[in-house]
Amino acid sequence: MASAHPPQGLPSGMDPSMVDEYASQSKLLQEFVKIPSIGKAWIFSSKDEKTSRAMVSVGQSDLLANKKRNFLLNTHISKSSSKSVSFQWSPFPVEMSGVSAVVPSPSGEKLLLVRNAEDDDSPTKLEIWGPCQLENEIHIAQSIHGSLYADGWFEGISWNQEETLIAYVAEEPPQPKPEFNDLGYRKEGSSQKDCRSWKGQGDTEDNWGETYSKKRIPALFAANISSGEVRALKGIPRSLSVGQVIWAPSSSYSLVFVAWSDDNGFQEIPRKLGIKYCFNRPCALYAVADPFKEEADKPSTDSNKGDAAALVKLTADLSSAFFPRFSPDGKYLVFISAKSAVDSGAHNATNSMHKIDWPTDGKLEGSLGVSDVVPTVMSPQDGCFPGMYCSGLLRFPWLSDGRTMILSSVWGSKEVILSINVASGEVSRISPLDSGYSWNVLALDNNNILSVSSSLVTLPQMYYGFEDSHTDKPCQWDWQEISSPFPKPSDKVSSLLADHKFSVLKIPVSSPSDKLPDGAKLPFEAIFVSGKDSASSPTIVVLHGGPHAVYPSSYSRSLAFLYAQGYNLLVVNYRGSLGFGEEALQSLPGNIGSQDVNDVLTALDFVKKRGLIDASRVAVVGGSHGGFLTTHLIGQAPETFVAAAARNPVCNLQLMVGTTDIPDWCYLEVYGKEGKTCFTESPLADTLTQFYQKSPISHISKVKTPTLFLLGAKDLRVPVSNGLQYARALKERGVDTKIIVFPEDIHGLDKPQSDFESFLNIGVWFKKYMSK
Repeated sequence: MASAHPPQGLPSGMDPSMVDEYASQSKLLQEFVKIPSIGKAWIFSSKDEKTSRAMVSVGQSDLLANKKRNFLLNTHISKSSSKSVSFQWSPFPVEMSGVSAVVPSPSGEKLLLVRNAEDDDSPTKLEIWGPCQLENEIHIAQSIHGSLYADGWFEGISWNQEETLIAYVAEEPPQPKPEFNDLGYRKEGSSQKDCRSWKGQGDTEDNWGETYSKKRIPALFAANISSGEVRALKGIPRSLSVGQVIWAPSSSYSLVFVAWSDDNGFQEIPRKLGIKYCFNRPCALYAVADPFKEEADKPSTDSNKGDAAALVKLTADLSSAFFPRFSPDGKYLVFISAKSAVDSGAHNATNSMHKIDWPTDGKLEGSLGVSDVVPTVMSPQDGCFPGMYCSGLLRFPWLSDGRTMILSSVWGSKEVILSINVASGEVSRISPLDSGYSWNVLALDNNNILSVSSSLVTLPQMYYGFEDSHTDKPCQWDWQEISSPFPKPSDKVSSLLADHKFSVLKIPVSSPSDKLPDGAKLPFEAIFVSGKDSASSPTIVVLHGGPHAVYPSSYSRSLAFLYAQGYNLLVVNYRGSLGFGEEALQSLPGNIGSQDVNDVLTALDFVKKRGLIDASRVAVVGGSHGGFLTTHLIGQAPETFVAAAARNPVCNLQLMVGTTDIPDWCYLEVYGKEGKTCFTESPLADTLTQFYQKSPISHISKVKTPTLFLLGAKDLRVPVSNGLQYARALKERGVDTKIIVFPEDIHGLDKPQSDFESFLNIGVWFKKYMSK
């Protein structure tokens, strides 16, 4: 009879036969973890056109401290007339310990460092640095505001052009709480601490879900960096959550920002829903007056009086507007829109770009016309621009002509750099056309570009781009590789990367329905990573979440660790992914669990028929919707996969709809376009039945694949109960199942130790079943 307890000295849940495998894979994974990542960059011009200065942020995981450490590297850039450039790097980086945000001023003469409060009693600190000295340190008490929003949707920190003021987004001050003592409720609260009383909770207030559940409402503030005075922007109602603030050219209305209303587009459900990764939340651009100007200088109209006079909605007729940027001459306010996502209900979709002609006198009277710059692309022609898929913009994205904007976007299974002329609407891909690599812009150096390029088998490398003016071809760019001070990876890692190659495969759609639009009948893509003996090697199918996301060809430490074990990877960007046009994306809602499942199986058949893989040894891994697909596949194709791993998977939509921070997602993906109109928080029995039938759990009786579950106990997007219910049902049915729950993690499982342990267990799990 088998013992119910592990052998003495062996950790709980550890397979005795895999102890050595844990040790060896752990050592290899640490080699990959040591490799630093490139973050943001800033370039500052000098009086000499041939020289400039730059700062590059670098990140590195600290497993022992369970945090990501951030460093700044400084460099001097020298340019010659022969279109060559040299970077002289400082010998050592400077660690930004305890720093939430780094924001240089427009000239580069000043630097703002934000140190957010560590607890409710600590102040937030704004440090203003000049050349070689700390010029001012502003301490902001919790009674004024809480921590600054330093990343995510609501992030917004901006210097004015004169570099005298800083506008930023921070948590509003704490709302009063009921207070109690040994006699009951205290009618008159006290600001003094009293050991004989305590503060109650009060009513629960809606929040923006995953990653924002512990944050108070974002509000707008401005600080005078000389006096240290901080003022809240008045006239903005609490029903608006603000972010992405920028200073306008000199005018009566000095600040432009984005705001999301509590009215989320569903009239019957006036509350906040999860916003992280959700571009389908309606938002608009607003303008507000500089709070440091005298009251007498503020404009007043009959329709806008008092505090309300300070607030003007700029995009009243558009359901989505974000990432605002003024052209250098102040004539245009350019912005991105996710109106396709808002109008359809899909959490992400194809973007468009728009502009507003900014009034020369700065007076925002009457209706401001919004015109299109880059429209939504529905069905791209082969090899042509598939539409904008933009997750961010540089603070200053302009070339010297003042009309050309440089940004990063997704183009099929690659990330590319685009130039967009906002006057003509002309879009050009300027990163190398013949490269399967992914490219991202880091910073602009006048008319030159600092970028980073990588692939699934190549570590990130910085490049410096020059526009070639000596060619008849428009937007032809030369890219020079930059020597960097980053240490080379170990010989073992270098050898493993060099032994692998990748290709982007175009997969024809299997038996497309006549009802599908043309864009949804176009081939989708999969990235195939292989070693020297791919035909005899086991294969891992890798699936992204979303489902309206994409797995680009850029370097991924986690995927590199997996193929370093001797596996092929088949990374499938099924229809519904970003980067392939709007019709292909919108073909998936209403068809999840069928169209996406068939696309994955079609891609797998594609490489099988070409003899690229050993079809008897295939595993599958995915997270979130990728976990939804993983658990669907092992139920719908039970003979196909010898092992599976799912990170925070969607397993039962019937259970998820009542517990997730994005219940509207369940309706949209199950019902398609009708999902937006039938969304309710009190679903009928027929609706719940439909949710169940679309879920992986409806196929659980057929599952026989050994499956590993990696779950975050504090996940609000796909609550831990979803994965636990499915995993426990598998165990009851005798399927080999392993469950690891990370007690402090949310949906991403991205804490350094959690990410490390997650992929280490995936590697060992697959080795156990694919080495047989």
